[in-house]
Amino acid sequence: MKITCISVFQIDLPLEHPYWLSGGRLKFEVLDATLVKVETDAGITGWGEGTPWGHTYVPAHGPGIRAGIETMAPFVMGLDPRRVLDVERAMDLALPGHLYAKSPIDMACWDIAGQAAGMTIADLMGGGSRTPRPIASSVGAKTVDETRAVIDRYRQRGYIAHSVKIGGDVERDIARVRDVESIRQPGEIMLYDVNRGWTRQQALRVMSACEDLNVMFEQPGETIDDIAAIAGKHASPVSVDEALVTLQDAARIARDGIAEIFGIKLNRVGGLTKAARMRDVALAHGIDMFVMATGGSVLADTEALHLAATIPDANCHAVWACQDMLTVDIAGGRGPRNVDGHLHLPETPGLGVHPDEDMLGNPTAVYT
Repeated sequence: MKITCISVFQIDLPLEHPYWLSGGRLKFEVLDATLVKVETDAGITGWGEGTPWGHTYVPAHGPGIRAGIETMAPFVMGLDPRRVLDVERAMDLALPGHLYAKSPIDMACWDIAGQAAGMTIADLMGGGSRTPRPIASSVGAKTVDETRAVIDRYRQRGYIAHSVKIGGDVERDIARVRDVESIRQPGEIMLYDVNRGWTRQQALRVMSACEDLNVMFEQPGETIDDIAAIAGKHASPVSVDEALVTLQDAARIARDGIAEIFGIKLNRVGGLTKAARMRDVALAHGIDMFVMATGGSVLADTEALHLAATIPDANCHAVWACQDMLTVDIAGGRGPRNVDGHLHLPETPGLGVHPDEDMLGNPTAVYT
């Protein structure tokens, strides 16, 4: 089997509500999605998606994905997509770094490999837990009252896991954490996500003030060095996501005890192939995980669900999915959807969901 054609599509995905990060320092309303269709001489087609969370969140943006694919396409053309390691190496040689641009092609190759084997991606990867995974909301409101309102909106959709955005103001952050904990319901999973919005002193002040609550904080500093510098000065469990980019990052975090949780963002780390190695490092060191699509449609959500299904149930807290935040559905209702706040693994071979091509329009580029 050989790759014979790669088609690239761009589509805007409007958000249902404007989104703020880190106390309002970043705001956006539309996601720039790149969909990739990989065709083979065996008649099997795979789909991948790369949708950064805006242009200001991490070093990734939609136009960069499309430019990266233009550079890499000649090097993966003619390869067997089932041999995902060969494709991975070809992309890494053609374009060092730029992991976010590689994720859609990696995803499409796993889709093809699963279809060819007659297995779901999760089963093909050796996992395949059918335990429904909780969906984590993303609560990007600015005030305490708005935060309560957003959490309530997600609770009405069945959500039991919530990623509450904080950062940028010590007193406001302490108040928000304490307020959310005061309304926390039994069985709910709460993660307080700073999105790199604290300096070291701010992190210590908030985390020390909230130690009695025993809550989890995500990315409480800009870099791994920042998080490591304060690791011995507080008692709160820490998750690292935005600074978890490479396998070397994962190894350092695990070895040095910098964090207790990995937030694996598939587009951020370069796709399923590279993310699976981080999963194994985490499991080997007793580190739990959240699995996340960086953003995007049900395709990106489903990719995250497949990886989550390869993690033992006890070690996977939740899957972050974006589909409920969008006003456009490019898959016509197909694929894993919110059922009482959870996603269920599809049984269809491969990814388990493909887009409606009529909604995508003409490709922006075709490589043969």
